[in-house]
Amino acid sequence: MKIQLFGISKDIVGQKELELPKDSSIITVLDLKKWLLKKYPRMGNLSSIGIAVDLEYADDTLAIANAKEVALIPPVSGG
Repeated sequence: MKIQLFGISKDIVGQKELELPKDSSIITVLDLKKWLLKKYPRMGNLSSIGIAVDLEYADDTLAIANAKEVALIPPVSGG
């Protein structure tokens, strides 16, 4: 599964897309968040991170195994 990265999350990872390991035990959005923090500890510096699954914001309990698209939406600032 590919994960689209935007804004600061793309900067932290160093690329605009991530591929989850095939043998991954990532089942839910919360599992994905834990994996991201373990693999990219600087993600923990973000005040929040939204996860969109198939173009809709998802809560931590949503299963992502059959998702077509997952995207990380970092906090946005501006004026």
